[in-house]
Amino acid sequence: MIRKGGEKMSDLEKYSLSDDRRVKTLSPGAMVAKRFFRNRIAVLGMVVLVFMFLFSFLGGALMPYGESQLFYRKDSQSQKYAGVKVNTELRYQQAEKDSFPALAQAQFVLAKGKKLTEFAAGGVDYSFEEAGKDFYIISKKGSTDPVAFAAVDTVTSVSGEGQIPFAEQLSILKALTNGEKEYTEGGSSYTLSEDGTVTKDGTAYAYASRYVVNAIMSDVTFSQKFKEELLEKIQAGATSFSFTDDDGVEANYTMEYDATSKTYSILQSREQMVYDSYSPPSKAHPLGTDKNGMDMLTRLMYGGRVSLYIGFVVVIIETVLGMLLGGISGYFGGWIDSLIMRIVDIFYCIPTIPIYIIIGAAMDAMRVDPQVRMFYLMIILGFFGWPSITRLVRGQILTLREQEFMTAAEATGIKPVNRIFRHLLPNVIPQLIVTCTMSLGGVILTEAVLSFLGLGVKFPFASWGNIINDVNNTYVLSNYLFIWIPAGVCLLLTVLAFNLVGDGLRDAFDPKMKR
Repeated sequence: MIRKGGEKMSDLEKYSLSDDRRVKTLSPGAMVAKRFFRNRIAVLGMVVLVFMFLFSFLGGALMPYGESQLFYRKDSQSQKYAGVKVNTELRYQQAEKDSFPALAQAQFVLAKGKKLTEFAAGGVDYSFEEAGKDFYIISKKGSTDPVAFAAVDTVTSVSGEGQIPFAEQLSILKALTNGEKEYTEGGSSYTLSEDGTVTKDGTAYAYASRYVVNAIMSDVTFSQKFKEELLEKIQAGATSFSFTDDDGVEANYTMEYDATSKTYSILQSREQMVYDSYSPPSKAHPLGTDKNGMDMLTRLMYGGRVSLYIGFVVVIIETVLGMLLGGISGYFGGWIDSLIMRIVDIFYCIPTIPIYIIIGAAMDAMRVDPQVRMFYLMIILGFFGWPSITRLVRGQILTLREQEFMTAAEATGIKPVNRIFRHLLPNVIPQLIVTCTMSLGGVILTEAVLSFLGLGVKFPFASWGNIINDVNNTYVLSNYLFIWIPAGVCLLLTVLAFNLVGDGLRDAFDPKMKR
């Protein structure tokens, strides 16, 4: 319709003031949505939830890193490489096995202390001579062939493999004691250097020193050059030195002396690839890395995906069980109602936290696969969470089953199963939506607590709970805030948002609310 002057009239202006068509009507769903979006706090909660879903499910797919991708860095590490003992006690070498047993050694010490040159042990008479400082040659009385010698200095082979023959050890120590630089024996020429290196026919053969060099690892052998330089630095009082091996690899060594045991610990420093643990936030890793060298932002996204996934699955399990048992209990009543309610009472009395701990410890002992463990976790949480929904559904159905529409449904001969699932339960959906929305926050929080305690989601999968688990280390708690604060904030915002949306839905579904 067009007014005078050519202006168009609106649809409402077509009707008189008393015409019912001027009144705009809304469907029940539209009224609920309108009430909900009037609640600014609930809308804020919805925005936070949308952001968290996009962050967790879309963000992880867009990140260039994988959930369990490890990052490394070069680091100089010192590890114990060798030990050098300064020998201050007499060591015995026997010409043949058991030719100078322990009893004879004890008697020798007593005789030396009394400044005697002869002693007896095990029915055998022995004599000894002091060939030099801290060097004694022991023979059987009346014989010129030594059966053993006692010396502070030791003779070891250059290769570190095998033992130098007794006669050669004896001759080397004699020459060392007498200050001889060269000597000949058995057709071979021997040369002694100042650092104790012994060459035989021009080839390095042995070391004669009171310093005993031992490798920490059994498969490590020391070259002659390394031993010479090491002992030279020790005798010079140095605390560190660098050495380049035959392959051209340079390593730094630090020497630490323990006066109590009179030993030197040789620490080797080399650049190695190690986990990029607790790396601070950077361009490559906006939230840094965790103790395993994994990107924290990526772990946070995948952790949100796991936490939300577990929350929804658990609530679905609770809702299905609760609707089924609550619907049967509320509709049939009588002994069926009493039986189901007694089961609900039993479940309320079960101490769930100790059971979670026991089941978690059992799965740890059985080494259950982390992915299978997540499914078990969801089933267990859902199995213990249905009683509250059952009571809610039962209470609603006890009221609804007395309504006139149910009397009409019964009069038309509709089967009880159809009455429950097609007429009663749909009328409980609004209350269930509110309850389930508010339950989601509680389930996510429960999962986070279990994962924090090491009973929930396990490595390599991430969840906000096991990310926060790092605060078990007080040093991490106080020095690496970027490790646990982001996960804590995500957990707080998500749980709070679910509660705000639940409150908003409860107010929107309430028929007593004003339009």
